[in-house]
Formats: sequence, C-alpha cells, structure tokens
Amino acid sequence: MPLNNFMNNNFPTLELRPALFYSWNIGIRFELGVNWKREYDYVDNPYVLGVYHRAITLFEALHSPKDDIFVVIDVNHLNRGKNSRRKLKNFSTFVDKSLLYRLNHETKLNVFDEDDEQGIHKTHRFTLKCKTTDLNYIKLLKAICNQDLALKPSIYHRVYFVNINKRTIFHVYDDRGCDLLAASPATIKGIYDQFNDWILDYDRIRINNVFN
Repeated sequence: MPLNNFMNNNFPTLELRPALFYSWNIGIRFELGVNWKREYDYVDNPYVLGVYHRAITLFEALHSPKDDIFVVIDVNHLNRGKNSRRKLKNFSTFVDKSLLYRLNHETKLNVFDEDDEQGIHKTHRFTLKCKTTDLNYIKLLKAICNQDLALKPSIYHRVYFVNINKRTIFHVYDDRGCDLLAASPATIKGIYDQFNDWILDYDRIRINNVFN
C-alpha cells in the first residue's frame, strides 16, 4: 500500500508537517531533553544521553522488529532544479544500502512555509517502505536529536516513522521532544501509561482527555 493510500485510510485530513501533534486529535507529545546545563558542551554529556535514551526507548516500545514501516524524509530547499537526491547523501548510513532503490520521490509545495506564495521553495518527500530491522534506527534517532546540538552525526531533514501495522506516526522534531500519533487511542494507551512521566506538561491536560 502506498503512503498516500495509508494516510487517507487511517489519518484523513492529516498533513505530515510540523507541528504534527496539534494537527490530529489522538496523540502524545513527549519531552526528550530535560535538565540542560550550560556546561554540557561535550560529547555524550548527561543531557544528550538522556535525550537519546528517551527517543530510543519510545521508538522500541512502539515498533516491533518485523513491523512494516514507512520512513518519510522531507527535504526542503530552493526550487532551482538541483538534484534533490544529493541532499540525502547521508541517509545511506542509516539503512541497508540494498534497499535504497525503493526510495520513492515526490515534489510537493513547500510544507514548511505557508507564506511562500511565489513557490521559490519546494519540499522533496522521500519515502522508504521497509521493516524496522532494516533501519539503523538508533543512529538515525541520534542524528535527528543532534541537529541543534552541533554534534555528529546529524540530519536536518524532517523524518517521520509511519508504522503500517500499528497505524501510528512517530516524529522526533529535535532534542526537545517528539510526537506520537495514532489512528486509535487504544493502540498507544499502553505507552501513555508506561511513559506518563515523560509527557510534556504543557499539553498534559489535552493528552489526558484523549485517554481518560
């Protein structure tokens, strides 16, 4: 099943774009980065290790090894006819290279800038359908978390993990936090209960109303 069909069947009206949590009525927003200190300017400091731990733990709680997933990567840049695939040159380090031929590409209107009336920016969406085990997801999650921390590896594109079996969407937006959306509250009720202490307090009332 193509990504667009899956989205239409399970998340009608939802556009994969930030801020994802506020665009769907069944979801959880988790806080990843806590207790940051100015002196944490070195690799593997307590703050960043805590960010990695939460992101990886949540991903593994949601995705079974043999789940079928879509990895969706949005690359945004000026519409100047450049080879957009070159923008993904570092993605090959996160996935079995034998699967890269499956990458589906489509060009969309810029999903990041609603004021781009002249269309000078485009979003290039790459979609890879694979199994969870096909991904080096630990390295990929760390790279996403690193994007604003001046750490390597890093990936600056928007990355969404769409779980076909669970009918969920997992999106780490940066070291601050991540969004988890579902087609049904029952699917993620266990994660809501197990990781309740990690829920972002700012949105806690809205989230509690979904599950209580």
